[in-house]
Amino acid sequence: MLLTTSGTIDGKRIVEYKGIVFGEVVTGVNFIKDIAASLRDIFGGRSGTYENELVGAREDALRELEQRALNMGANAVIGVKVDYETLGQQSGMLMVTCTGTAVYYE
Repeated sequence: MLLTTSGTIDGKRIVEYKGIVFGEVVTGVNFIKDIAASLRDIFGGRSGTYENELVGAREDALRELEQRALNMGANAVIGVKVDYETLGQQSGMLMVTCTGTAVYYE
């Protein structure tokens, strides 16, 4: 399955637009990860804990987007956009949403 941020696929002809497709993931960051991140805030540096959580959530959302596109009969998703939001008390939840247009190309 091809996922691209562009609106076209170079050298290919889109023969059918299947519709808008989404992939969403909401994940929480647990107490231990919060402590590790807080220490990074105090001492400086990157928070590998949060970065890993972000990467995992993004990959899960893209996999969900891909699976939904496959279920629609698509072989690509064009115009992919990834958004990040925080939710909950003290922004303790991370939501990653991927959107795009499912298409079939030859």
